Amino acid sequence: MKISTRGRYAIRLMLDLAQSGGDHYVTIKSISERQDISSKYLEQIISILNRAGYVKSVRGSQGGYKLARPPEEYTVGMILRLIEGSLVPVSCMDDEPNQCPHCETCVTLDVWKQIDEAVSGVVDNITLADLAKKESLKNASAPAAPEYHI
Repeated sequence: MKISTRGRYAIRLMLDLAQSGGDHYVTIKSISERQDISSKYLEQIISILNRAGYVKSVRGSQGGYKLARPPEEYTVGMILRLIEGSLVPVSCMDDEPNQCPHCETCVTLDVWKQIDEAVSGVVDNITLADLAKKESLKNASAPAAPEYHI
């Protein structure tokens, strides 16, 4: 499984909104500048997030976007599945129950199930709040940029 650029950018966009505190609306332009991502690309992603009810939007000069719920209520898995679709490693696992004519005798199906459980175990247990906390810690421990005196 490979997460697309769209999926990675959706996580970064939602994380940016989570870090904004949630009280005010944030413009796509400001997110674009902070994240160094094209605002046109972010507009495509935010449209999906908005339709799904993950974000709230307001138009106008004071407009922008904010999370519809607290960051603790969004998992990385929720966001990736919305943007990427299913995260299962093989297509035969998309159907529940499995419709593959070989599923009863397929020994590799157990491998694919273990991979799916491992991936889900990670992405479904990391929230935006967890990522925001981790980023603050990383930024706090990062060495300061050197000062140059001319």
